[in-house]
Amino acid sequence: MIAGEVTRWPQLGQPGRHIAVLRGRSGLAALRTQEDALAVVPASKLTPLVQVATVAGADPLRNPRRYPLTAPARTAQPVVTTLTVVGDIMLDRGVAAVSPDDPAAALEPMQRRLARADLTVGNLESTLSMAGEPQQPGDDSFAADPDVLPGLEAAGFDLLSLGNNHTGDYGETALLQTLRRIDDSPIARVGAGRDAREAWRPVLLRHNGVSFGFLAFNAIGETPRATAGSPGAAAIRMQPRTGPLNTGDLSRMTRNIGQLAGRADVVVVLPHWGDQYEHQPVPAQRTVGAALVDAGADIVVGGHPHVVQGVQLHDRRLIVHSLGNFIFDMDFYVRTQEGVMLELVYWDDALRGARFTPYVIGADFAPRLVDGPRAQSILADIWATSDGPFRR
Repeated sequence: MIAGEVTRWPQLGQPGRHIAVLRGRSGLAALRTQEDALAVVPASKLTPLVQVATVAGADPLRNPRRYPLTAPARTAQPVVTTLTVVGDIMLDRGVAAVSPDDPAAALEPMQRRLARADLTVGNLESTLSMAGEPQQPGDDSFAADPDVLPGLEAAGFDLLSLGNNHTGDYGETALLQTLRRIDDSPIARVGAGRDAREAWRPVLLRHNGVSFGFLAFNAIGETPRATAGSPGAAAIRMQPRTGPLNTGDLSRMTRNIGQLAGRADVVVVLPHWGDQYEHQPVPAQRTVGAALVDAGADIVVGGHPHVVQGVQLHDRRLIVHSLGNFIFDMDFYVRTQEGVMLELVYWDDALRGARFTPYVIGADFAPRLVDGPRAQSILADIWATSDGPFRR
């Protein structure tokens, strides 16, 4: 391509027409609006607003030492950290019924992909105990078998968010048992605790000297708000379920973010917010997301809507409103059985790449990667409600 010997995308088996080869900083900026273009730039100039081209199977961000196209550099190669974030994980009800002898079976098709990341994070949409009365109507109280923890560990999960509306599904005793069981595993937790201080407390994970700080909160209700003397979730009251937006709650979170930013190289916030089954974020998500970034969050990745939602760009940082379900038995609607993994690549503490990797949840309620038209359809639902360069 660079030499001009390949000039059309079909020569590479890709859809499109003429390949426009762009160079320099202006070329990188122009790439955001030219779908048939290729920019040739130093990898250190990359941002998550563009995608990289692999050469000979090597990704320049993930494997810079293996990339066959090189140029002299004045600085040492950075520390590369890959962070994968997935959406709602519910391993009870229909999911558990499919494989009663292996409660974590739904994780197996994606286990290797997840475990390859240096850090893997997800939202556990259930308790790990039934020691109490169900709190949700009908069969909407979720309690996964505690034996799912080894399966989550095998899939590489380093952190689970409990800042959601199902952590309290079987009452206080079950919630406390859930906290203890996770604490007895190698997996960290964030977003809920034995009291408010613990629920709002951040978690720090480190990889090769780079620290990643995480905070999470529930904006949907149902799980009790943690207080000074009782367990529950960190919570921000806001639209559409617990609003109007409570500025005191938001101020508490932004203060925590500011303090965490002084300790962590990268700050990640995991909200549980938004309208169920809606691709469009509610206005309060945009307001709160921007406030989190202004306070020092480097990236915001939300969940709860059970379908994918768009990406907002604020102060050059990403607010990903919903990744959709990761494992769930909501087979009544095709969109609730679709989602994306957010696969991030950091060089030292700088986010260089972000890939939205589509999957479909099958009849066994396990997610599996897809490509082609189905993948494009899932991504189109994200781009349709996104801002700026993500908008299509």
